[in-house]
Amino acid sequence: MANARDILIRPYITEKTTALMADNKYTFIVPLQANKVEIRQAVEQVFKVKVEAVNTLRVLGKTKRMGRTEGKRPDFKKAVVKLAPGERIEFFEGV
Repeated sequence: MANARDILIRPYITEKTTALMADNKYTFIVPLQANKVEIRQAVEQVFKVKVEAVNTLRVLGKTKRMGRTEGKRPDFKKAVVKLAPGERIEFFEGV
C-alpha cells in the first residue's frame, strides 16, 4: 500500500470507541491487507502524532435477509491505535 490515506479508510466511532479515546486509543477501518506497520506509518504521517501500539481485528460481515433472498455485508478490519502520552488527534475531538 503506497498512500497513507488509502490505508485509513475512515474512523470507526461507536460508544465503545468513544470511551477508548479517554485512554488515548483511536479506532479506524483499514483494508483487510493492511498490516500493523503500515497502519502505524499512516497514522503518524496523516495526523503527525507518535503511535505507541497498534492492535488489529478482523470483523466478519453479517448475513442479512431481504425477503427470501440472503446477502452478506462485507468483512472489514479494525485498527485500534494507542498514541504516546500527551498526543491527541484533533479530528476526533468534536465527537
